[in-house]
Amino acid sequence: MIFIKSIFCNIILYIFLKNSPGIKMFNWKRNLFFLWLSQFLSSVGFSFATPFIPFYIQALGITDLAERSMWVSFYAASGNLSFCLLAPVWGFLADIYGRKLMVLRANFVSALLVPLMAFVPGVGWLILIRFFVGMFSGTVTASQIIVSSNAPVKNRGIALGILTSAVYGGTVTGTCLGGIIVDSLGYRVSFFISGLTLFLSGLLVLLGVKEEFQKSVSLRERLGDFKFSLPRFGPVWLILLLIMLIGFSNQFDTPFFPMLVAEVNGPEKAATWTGIIASIVAVSGLVSGFILGWLADRISPQKVAVWSALLAGIFMIPQALAPSLGVLIPARFGMVFFAGGLSPVFQIWLAKFTPDDKRGLLFGWASSAKSFGWALSALSGGSIAALMGVRWVYAAAAVMFLLLIPIIRITIRKFENHPGV
Repeated sequence: MIFIKSIFCNIILYIFLKNSPGIKMFNWKRNLFFLWLSQFLSSVGFSFATPFIPFYIQALGITDLAERSMWVSFYAASGNLSFCLLAPVWGFLADIYGRKLMVLRANFVSALLVPLMAFVPGVGWLILIRFFVGMFSGTVTASQIIVSSNAPVKNRGIALGILTSAVYGGTVTGTCLGGIIVDSLGYRVSFFISGLTLFLSGLLVLLGVKEEFQKSVSLRERLGDFKFSLPRFGPVWLILLLIMLIGFSNQFDTPFFPMLVAEVNGPEKAATWTGIIASIVAVSGLVSGFILGWLADRISPQKVAVWSALLAGIFMIPQALAPSLGVLIPARFGMVFFAGGLSPVFQIWLAKFTPDDKRGLLFGWASSAKSFGWALSALSGGSIAALMGVRWVYAAAAVMFLLLIPIIRITIRKFENHPGV
């Protein structure tokens, strides 16, 4: 089933690249193809073992549910926090040395660090390694910068949507296969497979992606003009705030989904069932990037975002109340579809206000904002899970999505008189 979905995505990608008029394959469509494959493998690598960290932490000796919930939140927050701190730096360097180098850095360094998780003697070491992985990761952001810089304005929505489908497709593929491997061969094997997949992802970029990047300024010159102050992005800061809040809402429940599956269906083969559910909802995540990205190009990113937030919040509620997998699976399917469309929609909106020579910096700040939201959501979700139980995490996540709607509307009004909105 997983391979059928991968073939399905490649067919759609090929049709789009073949029939899209006006630009030679070398300029952007070839890059998009290889970046899609690379991002798919990268997402497989990161999701092969990390979604099952709650069970790995239990295997490391943390058996109390409330204590384990907090350690899970610390694990998730540590990587997101380090990524938040370093993302603007990588974006800054991307504008000087090129965006392809940033993708290679994220893949190859992560390929070295993730397998080290197989040897940790305790949960503290696990969190420390996760912190360093977060410092050097960022394949999605770097790939988005290349795509948004290469693709024509009229095609950026669907191009970023296609790239997002690789993230979801790779995540659910890795989660499904990883769940089977974890239950049959153990966690350590899954960490090694993660590292190998990330290495292959880097090779695809190294050999397949061509970047026509001309260095216009040196690091010394850029540092000479550097001031320790927030960049002057003007009203774009509102979009960055929204991206942070979307990151907060999107990841609020994710670290705790394996624990919800275990509560709904029992602890037996919980990792396998988590992977199976991820595989079932794969179709939703795969097609949402295409459909919602296409709609954003033809209607408006803002309207698509409002409806996506509303419906994602509605579909989150049945997950909190699910008595069985028969309720949990379709609710998860709908939520993933609409939540999956929020990120590319705002990347499209952000790209409209970004000059090419500052795109790395601005997208770096966007990644930092999103990862800061992830870190806050992990800590908040962990506190709720520890104090009230895992199901309350999903009830709170529904509220978070619904609260996005008035914030999006306020931002839209602020931009009504701005050209390009």
